[in-house]
Parts: sequence; structure tokens; C-alpha cells
Amino acid sequence: MAKQNVAEQFVDILVRAGVRRMYGVVGDSLNPVVDAIRRTKGIDWVQVRHEETAAFAAGAEAQITGSLAVCAGSCGPGNLHLINGLYDAHRSMAPVLALASHIPSSEIGLGFFQETHPDRLFQECSHYSEMISNPKQMPRLLQSAIQHAIGQSGVSVVTLPGDIADQPAPDKSPESALVTSRPTVRPGDTEIDKLAAMIDEADKVTLFCGSGTAGAHAEVMEFAEKIKSPVGHALRGKEWIQYDNPYDVGMSGLLGYGAAYEATHECDLLILLGTDFPYNAFLPDDVKIAQVDVRPERLGRRSKLDLAVWGDVRETLRCLTPRVTPKSNRKFLDKMLKKHADALEGVIKAYTRKVEKHIPIHPEYVASVVDELAADDAVFTVDTGMCNVWAARYLSPNGKRRIIGSFSHGSMANALPQAIGAQFTDRKRQVVSMSGDGGFSMLMGDFLTLVQYDLPVKVVLFNNSSLGMVELEMLVAGLPSFGTDNHNPDFAAVARAAGAYGVRVEKPKQLAGALKDAFSHKGPALVDIVTDPNALSIPPKISSEMVTGFALSASKIVLDGGVGRMVQMARSNLRNVPRP
Repeated sequence: MAKQNVAEQFVDILVRAGVRRMYGVVGDSLNPVVDAIRRTKGIDWVQVRHEETAAFAAGAEAQITGSLAVCAGSCGPGNLHLINGLYDAHRSMAPVLALASHIPSSEIGLGFFQETHPDRLFQECSHYSEMISNPKQMPRLLQSAIQHAIGQSGVSVVTLPGDIADQPAPDKSPESALVTSRPTVRPGDTEIDKLAAMIDEADKVTLFCGSGTAGAHAEVMEFAEKIKSPVGHALRGKEWIQYDNPYDVGMSGLLGYGAAYEATHECDLLILLGTDFPYNAFLPDDVKIAQVDVRPERLGRRSKLDLAVWGDVRETLRCLTPRVTPKSNRKFLDKMLKKHADALEGVIKAYTRKVEKHIPIHPEYVASVVDELAADDAVFTVDTGMCNVWAARYLSPNGKRRIIGSFSHGSMANALPQAIGAQFTDRKRQVVSMSGDGGFSMLMGDFLTLVQYDLPVKVVLFNNSSLGMVELEMLVAGLPSFGTDNHNPDFAAVARAAGAYGVRVEKPKQLAGALKDAFSHKGPALVDIVTDPNALSIPPKISSEMVTGFALSASKIVLDGGVGRMVQMARSNLRNVPRP
């Protein structure tokens, strides 16, 4: 048998780690690895049009499957393009391995053509970033990178000069054991007993849940029932905790709705479950706070804690729930449920009043129709900006749907690339990209990737011809909007020219039919919907203290609008509230 080169050994280890594809753009320094993929069964090369797309796609695949996903970029500018998507994957705790190929090893440090230092450049967006400068570092270095990515739930980067990739490996890769899943983490009995005592002493307890509650829905519901607690959530906790939840009081933060803000401020004890919610202006500073998180570095970095508990949410609650004394008084819970329902009723008119006649189309209406027509197990990828608002308020989770966005990193242009990664995991599962015209046009070239691989992604384009969230930032800051207008083409015509299904919708009565046709189309489809650029509402009172970027102010509600089917959920919950 011919001796393996380093590239072949690299690919062989990836296959044994369960990797099924590598996203990237080919280039000379990357050629040995891409050629090894060509000759290896069980792994495919996915050619995208921009390396940023490759990183976003890998991050989305990792979030859908929970397994390692891989992207690659050629030397210098090629792998530099990965960095934004890698930041997003790292902050989303997605296990991703990035291969950054490099210039010839003999030229490193001499200002060679396309020279960068990727082993340094990616340190901030990874748990592990190292360079293979000698074939003898294989396979141990790659195995370490894989185990960092999986074990710490984030990004690892391996830098590999093209000439090293083509050299003979020291020996055939042994069948070494690889870590491919994470263990559970249980807190110590001392912390559990302390938390149980705090709960028993408190009359009013609120749970605030994040993405760390994934897989713990049943445990959270059992716990909430036992202590009669309202359950609020952050945006990343929505898909895991909102469905089948009779204790739901909505979401806090800039995009928040319902009574989550009140529930977190009017309690005696706030328990943060698996959330790294970054906006401390929405968290109370005058109630006791306990936090449970599997990542100890996150404990207490947003608010002053009275108790820090290191453990994953499911195992912590399995230990905690039997130790707390059941509460019988529902007064606080029922009060918050009533506030939640009243708050939703107060804003529901925003998208129910004459929506069939409003031109340009209300984006709230679009989101509500998408929610109704999409499959029960659909994957939604959501662009940053106003699409985040509509997804937060209108998409209804049910335990089978997934909602993925750049919720921690806040990058533009994430939805289409993430849809590519999500669709590759299962071609039969419906994937809907909720794209804004600004984000879509930024990485529009990779719409061609959908066509090239016949990926049946459905792009629902909210086309308001503006950077809506940025415009809102300017308005709240007292500035005239400037540089936010987009002069757009007919995106549906662009889609058709690329060989995909494309339809443009300008009237509300056309919307449902257009979406149904696109969703039933077997290949890639784009629905270009002309939406109202003025679909923003600023409350009469707003703080002057601003935070630029994704968060706008310390006001608990900045955007006003409907909340789709969530109002029916709240009404249903009220059936459990005792009547006088």
C-alpha cells in the first residue's frame, strides 16, 4: 500500500471523526487536501463562492447535528475570509474545525506572496489554533484540534502549509480513539443544597432560560410546576423552552414581548438557566440571582450573583427538583401570566388591522404567514436586523423546528450561508432562509451554490430596500437616516436568471399563494417580497443611553408589533389562572 501523505492522513482522520463534508473554495495551497477528499469515500467537498459562506455553513451544520463540521480556506486572503463565520460559530458554541492552508513553509516570515499568519489571526475566535510545520506533528495535532472543538463546543483552527500537506506522513494513521460527544456536568451537592434553600426561602421565583436549556424542556417544566414559577426566555432559548409551556411569560431584551421583563424584576429570586444573556440593562439589580451554566467562565459576568452553579441545566434540575419544597401559592405566577396575555393583546392589532390591503406589505404579516405555512420540522435561518425581530415574535417553536441565526455575533448575511449548511444535513427537511435585502445581497453569490447543488432551500426575502435596523438605530439616536437605502434589482428575476424558481410579491393577497408554490417547489426557490420600510414604532419614552449595534437602548421595549400565534398560546395558558 502506498504511503499516505499528510493531506490524506488529515482527511482520513476527519472521516473517522464522523465528518461528511468540507466547505470551502479551492486554491493552490489547499489542492493536496481537496485532491485527497476527491479520492476518499465518505466525505465530500462542497464548493461555495465565498469562504465566509463556508464557515457559516459549517457552523449551521454543527448546530443542527451537534457533531463536528469542517470548512477550509486557501492561503492568505482565502482563509482570511473564514474569520467572520468562525467568530459566529465560536460564539454559538458550534463544534467547527477550520483548515487554514498556508504559503510554502520555507517562505514563512519573509513577506511572501499572500503571506499572513493564520495561527495567530484566528486565536481570538477559537479554542485552539496551531500550525503543522512538520509531518511528525500528525496525527496528534489534528486529534487535539478535534477534541478541543468538540470538548469545548467551539472552533479549532489548523494551519497547514501546502508543501507540508504534500509530504509523506510519518506512518499510516492509527485507529486512535477520538472524542466525538460531550459528557454531562453535574454540580456538587453543596451547590444544589444551597440553591434548594434559596428557592424554599423565596416566595416568588422566576426562571429565565437560554440555549443551555436544549434537551431539558421536560425538566424545566417539572421544576416550574413544583415551584410555581413564570418561565421567560432569551432569543436563543426560544426554540427550546417556549413550546408546550403553560408558564411562558415571553422574551426579554430588545426584541422582547410579553411579561418576561416584569417577571424577572418583580420576583424575589431570579434563576438564570443556561443563558449568557448579554444585555444587563434588562436584568434586575435589586433581587437575588442564581445562575446555572455548563461554562463556568460565564457565571456572573452579566450580573452580580448570589449563587453560581456549575453544571448543565438538565442534570442540575434532575438533582435539584426532588430537593425543593413544593409551592402551592400561584399568585405570582398567575399575575405574570395575566400580564403576559394583556401585553400580547395590546400589540396584536399591529399586524391584524387591514393587512390584506396594506401596500407595501407589513413584514409582520409576512412572518406570520411563513410561520403558518412552514413545515412542522422546518429549519429557519434568520438574518440579523429586522428579520431577527420578525423571527423572535412570529415563529412558533414546537420541539421539532429549529431557529438559527447570528444571535450572539450579530453578523449580517448569515441566513443564506447557514441555510446551505442546514440543508446539506438533510435534503428532505424544509429549510427556510428569512433574509433581509441587505444581508442577502452581501453574500448573494452563494445563491448560485443552491443552484449548483440543487439544494431545495427556500429564501423568503424581506425586501424593504433599506438597512432597517441601522436606520432604527439612527432614529433612536436622534440622527437622520443616512447611507441606509438600497437600490435593489428584481431579486426574483435574478433568481430565475440563475436557474432557480423566483417570484416577486408586491400585494398581500399574492403572498400566501406565492409562499405555498415556493415551498412545494422541489429545488431552490426565492420569494422577493416588497415590505414596508416604515414598519418600525418607537415608544413615547426612551432612554438616551444607547448601545450601538444589535442592542439599541435600555428601554425594555423598543419595537412594537404583533406576536403572531403566541397570543393564542398566552390565552390558552390563562385557562389555568383561577377566576375570582
